[in-house]
Amino acid sequence: MSAHNRGTELDLSWISKIQVNQPAVLRRAEQIQARRTVKKEWQAAWLLKAVTFIDLTTLSGDDTPSNIQRLCYKAKYPIREDLLKALNMHDKDITTAAVCVYPARVCDAVKALKAAGCSIPVASVATGFPAGQTHLKTRLEEIRLAVEDGATEIDVVINRSLVLTGQWEGSDFIKTSTGKETVNATFPVAIVMLRAIRDFFWKTGNKVGFKPAGGIRSAKDSLAWLSLVKEELGDEWLKPELFRIGASTLLSDIERQVSNLYLWSKLTGVFEKGIEKPN
Repeated sequence: MSAHNRGTELDLSWISKIQVNQPAVLRRAEQIQARRTVKKEWQAAWLLKAVTFIDLTTLSGDDTPSNIQRLCYKAKYPIREDLLKALNMHDKDITTAAVCVYPARVCDAVKALKAAGCSIPVASVATGFPAGQTHLKTRLEEIRLAVEDGATEIDVVINRSLVLTGQWEGSDFIKTSTGKETVNATFPVAIVMLRAIRDFFWKTGNKVGFKPAGGIRSAKDSLAWLSLVKEELGDEWLKPELFRIGASTLLSDIERQVSNLYLWSKLTGVFEKGIEKPN
């Protein structure tokens, strides 16, 4: 992933002027969650698009080379081949955006993806995940080792004490959470983050990506997140370079729902000529 945020001079007066209309944000969040975001006849196409934004993740204490290998296989083949053929989407090279693992498992992921003959990026949660409360020297060394082993993307856990004391950090992406908290990706917080990304782009011309992570498990959820990003930032952000979904179990429900939609289409004839993946 190429860098998008070239940086800008820190202007604390700009930050101090930021205000959040909480009731309005909550109403907007309720609106997104309550409505059907995509018409049924378009849902299969949008769900396949959602697959291409997933950072397929395993961050378990008992991760082994074998389950990393299975993860990488699923990243390359996220949807059953017979189902893709039935939808005339088998030649669209649909894969997940990346696989995301602990630094110690980067080598396993790189090896598995190379063996599978694909170039899906490997992301790693370096820098003292999930608390970020390790020494800076240790955090930097963890990044160096992950990159040395083949990681091309690093999910950095910021030292939140720096933020709380006004010592700001920059990034190419901002992420809702580690996924390891009691509360993780929520729509109200995401709306504030997306509008901060929009304001930063208007002010500097720099595009910062967005990654919700934690608790996103259903196909319906994924459609809501795509809809939110599309409405708040526009189609320009609906690409893996600027939007990711961190998830470990979401893919299974997307595949299940796409299969259900295909069965529905056989009764209605909606997909007689296949479907088109959205731009």
